[in-house]
Amino acid sequence: MSTTVKEPPATTHKHRRTKREAHEARTGWLFMAPFAALFTFIFVIPIFVSIYKAFFQTRVVGGGAFGGGDSQQVFVGFDNFAYVVGSDVFWAGIGRVILYTLFQVPIMIGLALVLALLIDSLILRHVTIYRLSYFLPYAVPGVVAAIIWMYIYTPTVSPLNSLFDAIGVEFPIDFFSSNVILASMANMTTWTFAGYNMLIFLAALQAIPRDLYEAARVDGASSWQIVRHIKIPMVRGAALLAILLSIVGTIQLYNEPAVLATKNTWMGQAYTPLMMALNTAKGYITPSGDGPASAIAIMMAIIAGVLAVIYFLTDRKVNGND
Repeated sequence: MSTTVKEPPATTHKHRRTKREAHEARTGWLFMAPFAALFTFIFVIPIFVSIYKAFFQTRVVGGGAFGGGDSQQVFVGFDNFAYVVGSDVFWAGIGRVILYTLFQVPIMIGLALVLALLIDSLILRHVTIYRLSYFLPYAVPGVVAAIIWMYIYTPTVSPLNSLFDAIGVEFPIDFFSSNVILASMANMTTWTFAGYNMLIFLAALQAIPRDLYEAARVDGASSWQIVRHIKIPMVRGAALLAILLSIVGTIQLYNEPAVLATKNTWMGQAYTPLMMALNTAKGYITPSGDGPASAIAIMMAIIAGVLAVIYFLTDRKVNGND
């Protein structure tokens, strides 16, 4: 006598699957909740607060002919943005960081790519040591790195001075002159971030299937041909990421010029846009306060976004839409 096993209704399977998916979704949100909370309080809320403050200025209300009165936040509409847009000092700072970006970023990205290719090749042994040594400068705080390089740049205390004295040559370069100081800062930034960008390229290189290299060698490709026709084209996405991050970062240039400005007072308090924003917030630049400073920061963010989009679209147009 045969026994027929009845299949459970399809609706039961669907109900169980729906409950399981809902449970997994709740678990995922639970694990993500700490990050979401920190991201909201540290990143999202300050952005909205900054936008809100950009429409206000701190002004003295009341008082008489002999002063007095109270400081209050007064709604001024788009006056702060009009001040920023019409400020020659702000646009001069933007011009400096754009010029800085045009020559510093290509050098840094090129150096990072070369270092990543060397580590990924079969030429270097003890890869971990090289990878760590290239990345170590990034672990040095930016202000500390800037102070170290200012010490090296100062002829009277620089360790390079003894080297030049030994060969009978005076310190050859004034690293603090107005024509050279951007290059001096670019050297600091490149020293700090080349290793960081190298890791981005190295991760992309190590994700390339090794079978491609073997197939290329079977077809008679040299090591240089493999680098040129396989490795470099396949890290284009990593290069795009590194360049976009660098563009956004250079618009926010602060540590290097702020440290150098302590010795070179001719740089002023608004040499870069971020210096202008912070010194405005501290009351060193008029109009001062959180309102004008927030407007400067928002304009910086807009300009950085526009530059990043322009580069992204240009990259897609030059290299195709893939």
